[in-house]
Amino acid sequence: MGFLGVWEAAVRVGLTSELLPPPTEVFSKLIAALSNPFYVAGANDAGVGVQIATSLLRVLAGFSLAMVVALPIGFFVGTSPVLSKAVDPFVQVLRPVSPLAWLPIGLALLRDSEWTAIFVIFISALWPMLLNTIAATSSVPRTYLEVARTLQAGRWRTIRRVILPAALPNILTGLRLSMGIAWLVIIAAEMLIGGRGIGYFIWNQWNNLDIANIFVGILIVGAIGLVLDKVFRLLERRWSYDG
Repeated sequence: MGFLGVWEAAVRVGLTSELLPPPTEVFSKLIAALSNPFYVAGANDAGVGVQIATSLLRVLAGFSLAMVVALPIGFFVGTSPVLSKAVDPFVQVLRPVSPLAWLPIGLALLRDSEWTAIFVIFISALWPMLLNTIAATSSVPRTYLEVARTLQAGRWRTIRRVILPAALPNILTGLRLSMGIAWLVIIAAEMLIGGRGIGYFIWNQWNNLDIANIFVGILIVGAIGLVLDKVFRLLERRWSYDG
């Protein structure tokens, strides 16, 4: 509260840039945005609720595609030391590349901004999910596998009853990291592809020099990110052996 008070006073006495709004104006714009979040007045004019829903749908679509690819590949690569050594160089080369570097590739191949945004989310969520799944399955204690072998459990039964339960907590950690990265990336991607989405909302407010609404967008992005992280933390606790 003290910081907000200093901010308000600094703006009121003219110690800051003329573009910087006082926190009371940001709060007023936030209340206005949340009072009618689902209006649609045109192709590029919609409430923050519509913008958030658009961004979340893109993130969930790209994240789900990444799960379909990364989890089974990571699981079976992690259970095979030979495959793990073969795949690791490719992953380590591609993983450091910024997901936004793939955006022009997506536009060139897909020729559709919506699918390009989903493609960028897919790429950004893929690597942490894949690496965590490989690490989780490859680090299952050998004792567990030896006990399963002693009990003459088949390969599929060992995977289902031993490897998957042991690896699941760390796999969920990878999913949480991937979701956090995906939510970060969609904001930047939407600033570039335009249309709808909370990232485009923020960029559009900058074009209008409406800094108060930019702060509104930032607060909303942070709140949604916090909720998404809490959901995955709850899942981690649910499947953690530490209780």
